[in-house]
Amino acid sequence: MSRLRSALGSLLPKLLPVASTAIFYAIYYLVSALQFDVSIAYRAVPYDFLLQLLVAYALFALSRRKWVFVVLQGLLMAVLYVGNAVKISFFGGPIMPDDVYALRSLLLILEGWQFLAAALPLAMITALLLFNFTLRHWSAYLASMVLILLGVTLVYKPAAILEPLDRRFGNSVWDQRSNYLYRGATLYSLQEGARYFADADEPPDRDAALAAANRLLGDDPQAAAADDGFTPRNVHIVLLESFWDPTLLAKADYSRDPLTPEFRRLWQRSGHAEAMSPVFGGYTANAEFEILCGFPVVKDSVKFERRLLNDAPCLPHLLAERGYRTIASHPNVPVFWNRVNAYRRLGFQTYWSIQDFRRDDMNREFLSDASLYRQVLEKIAAPLEAGQPVLDYIVTYFGHWNYPLSVSRPGLITSPSRVEEVSTYANAVYYKSRELMEFLDALQKRDPDGIIVVFGDHLPYMGENFSGYVDSGVLASKRSDFTAEMFRFYASTPMIVIDGPRGPVRTGDLPIYEVPALLLGLLGYDEPTIMDYTRAPEGMRVRPLPGLHYDLLDDGRVEVCKEPPFTPACERSSRWLRDVLTVNDDLFVGGQHTRQ
Repeated sequence: MSRLRSALGSLLPKLLPVASTAIFYAIYYLVSALQFDVSIAYRAVPYDFLLQLLVAYALFALSRRKWVFVVLQGLLMAVLYVGNAVKISFFGGPIMPDDVYALRSLLLILEGWQFLAAALPLAMITALLLFNFTLRHWSAYLASMVLILLGVTLVYKPAAILEPLDRRFGNSVWDQRSNYLYRGATLYSLQEGARYFADADEPPDRDAALAAANRLLGDDPQAAAADDGFTPRNVHIVLLESFWDPTLLAKADYSRDPLTPEFRRLWQRSGHAEAMSPVFGGYTANAEFEILCGFPVVKDSVKFERRLLNDAPCLPHLLAERGYRTIASHPNVPVFWNRVNAYRRLGFQTYWSIQDFRRDDMNREFLSDASLYRQVLEKIAAPLEAGQPVLDYIVTYFGHWNYPLSVSRPGLITSPSRVEEVSTYANAVYYKSRELMEFLDALQKRDPDGIIVVFGDHLPYMGENFSGYVDSGVLASKRSDFTAEMFRFYASTPMIVIDGPRGPVRTGDLPIYEVPALLLGLLGYDEPTIMDYTRAPEGMRVRPLPGLHYDLLDDGRVEVCKEPPFTPACERSSRWLRDVLTVNDDLFVGGQHTRQ
């Protein structure tokens, strides 16, 4: 009997990882399913659980104290399962390896309880790992060896992991949510981690880059040097955070129009043009890259963070060479999305961030648009009066989720929608449109000949799993269920281009990356530029999104291009996009053999 008790006494502690993994897995599965409507497929649960159990035993072997192991495992699994569910419900897709680079930027903008909710678990995980680490037993050395071997393989031979997993479980480039649900969090993280290293941007060699460039330019005479009719005029670009037309939510039943009548009239004069954005609900920097450099962003990661290594002849650089003062204004911390380095590489001479503005009119932590516009006008008054041409690039901050208002901006608009953001966003965009029109009136009085561009960077977040949009039938709750028109809706925001005294330009709907070439055309800039590479194939506009692209054809139809076999239009746009991405990699991370 004593031997039995002794055997049980030595066995039971070794079963602790089984019990803790089962308990945490059940808790987090229920939280993800009930709170965020994210349920891992039942058929994925067995191997997902077994992989998580292996992780638990490795962690257990390296742990000095059992209770610390349990706490640490609980935190790690919470980040893995609940963290993925949160991101899926907000943005439609799970955590990707590139999100590690975005973490620092996320922590910079969070305040109060939101900062603590994000930072505290990470700090606790790090502290507990260090506090509880031990190599006292042979199992700890075995676990260390396995983890090191896995890490080395992941970094240096990722194909050895990725190829068998892709053969067994498949991969949908355009539907990461389904990848997550049908693999489970642990296998998904392993598979996408291997893909991250396997697909690391390899700059093309000179021959490949030039071949792609030649196919894109062809014999188009516009790509050759022409008589320069350049006329320096001030260019003002205003990126409006989360700016969009909420009345497209037919069932929101707003008590009044969220957009002011003045904006409606101006937008109507532009033909209700729309900018087609590469992002939804966040990642503003990708829309910035497109409006400044004229190349599409295709990956679910921030271009400014890792894929912009070279000084590049983007719009600020080209205008600076023509004597412009190039200024970027954004009332956020300067290093957010690596903007300090990114703006310098794109050709901005001056970057005004939050410390350069008086915080005299705040909506919680966000400087109001009215204050931002007023202070920018004050700052650019000297070069305007001196006659030096200016590229005045403004990125607004107010309008960011969760759409707070100050006491001086009371909520005026109501909606019966059960989704809170449907009402809070409508009130935020009401003030954004009103303050924008006041700014445009003041700006045009001071600079009547200037070119002005205003556009929304992406659609606003409207509740978990697109719920605010789903209620009105304009989006499905999952990207895998989107129709072609839904993809177009998902990427489209208002855009107005004003050509000085000639007024709004009827541009039609444009991908954001086509706007820089339009601006250079309005200035009469006839020299070859890198924007020549991204002129759309004849008869269509191409909007890449992570894992797919869609073609807006001249007859108004939308074709979504996911994977072969392609329609003739998708085949043509896919070939074009491959060449564009080759030149993109050459220009921004490679040898710049194609630099004009």
